[in-house]
Amino acid sequence: MKPTIIIGGGIIGLFTAYYLEKSGIPSIIIDKGDMLDTTSTGNAGMIVPSHIIPLAAPGMISKGIAWMFSSKSPFYIHPKLDRKLLEWSWLFYRSANASHVERSIPFLKNISLLSKSLYQDFRLEHASSADLQLEEKGLMMLYQTAEVEKEEIEFAHLARKHGLEAEILSPKDISTVEPNLEVKARGAVLFPGDAHLSPAVLYQFLKQYLQSKGVVFYNNQEVLGFEQKAGNISAVITPQGAIHGEKFMFCAGAWSASLAQMLGFNLPMMGGKGYSFIQENTPEIKQASILTEMKVAVSPYGQQVRFGGTMEIAGTDERININRVKGIFESINRFYPSFQAKFPEKEQIWKGLRPCSPDGVPYIGQAPGYENAWFGTGHGMMGISMAPATGKILSDLHQGELSSMDLKAFEVGRF
Repeated sequence: MKPTIIIGGGIIGLFTAYYLEKSGIPSIIIDKGDMLDTTSTGNAGMIVPSHIIPLAAPGMISKGIAWMFSSKSPFYIHPKLDRKLLEWSWLFYRSANASHVERSIPFLKNISLLSKSLYQDFRLEHASSADLQLEEKGLMMLYQTAEVEKEEIEFAHLARKHGLEAEILSPKDISTVEPNLEVKARGAVLFPGDAHLSPAVLYQFLKQYLQSKGVVFYNNQEVLGFEQKAGNISAVITPQGAIHGEKFMFCAGAWSASLAQMLGFNLPMMGGKGYSFIQENTPEIKQASILTEMKVAVSPYGQQVRFGGTMEIAGTDERININRVKGIFESINRFYPSFQAKFPEKEQIWKGLRPCSPDGVPYIGQAPGYENAWFGTGHGMMGISMAPATGKILSDLHQGELSSMDLKAFEVGRF
């Protein structure tokens, strides 16, 4: 049996290899980088079934226009004459409506709930060999303004309507959740069903586990093209030569669009750049939270805490925009006045490109026009959250099995 080729060694690619290996299918992972510091290792590590609203939603256009005038805002699109960016922006605009949100909610909820269940199974199976720092303490959405309070409470009611738990907290309730320091907030919504983990620990464990099971890794290998005939791919062309396989999985994140172009179809995608940094957790923040006005994620891990955020639509530009980092940093003492924050050195700043589809819904399924190729990408800020479910779905599709989920919203060729 020829191996299955997985292009992309991020968390989606690793979980795809994981579920293929559990089914006895050998695989090879090809990645353009060194697979050490990736988009999958420095994010907030949140598992969020509560996040049922796609990025393309009513209100994002007006907010985005307002944020365009601030170099520290949480969302930014580089204004430039670029065909791919213009196409993406038009599709985003076209998708940002209530009917799209309503259609998307069941799909996003179901894949996130499946992922959380698979994470729980994963932790039980590997309890003796991996401490993922998985905390099932929920996610608290902190807010300071009346406008955002109204939005968050409306969202809490929407989440309840769709069967998710949501608790509306007063400032007194918040002080019970966070007893070690003052939290400057008008209120919060707590989603008890959410969780968070250490993405770097998860990533390193998965990589080592797969290597121990015989999965082959090709690092620092740029994909130059493909050998293909009549709707079937037979090999990936790299600078080192052809790597042959039987079936092909495309999990290359923000670079998936260029691979689709090599295969002859359009996959609208832009990289959404995010940043994060770690601080000593003093005084100790205990609860994973989102500082909603600035869209900053707070992920505590005992003696350390990670702050991360921003969505800078930047294609595949990986340069650090220090003003974006300043926006994250300044939000810390805005919400936690006594927290001992120190601005990070440049080498301490993590950056990553989240793969963003224009409608805020991932691409999961068969590549249009190909019998032996599937895509799993476009998860935006939810790559960690949806990774196990995406890997499991791709493994099932690989074997010709019907997914337990309706995949219509994730169709790869929908644009």
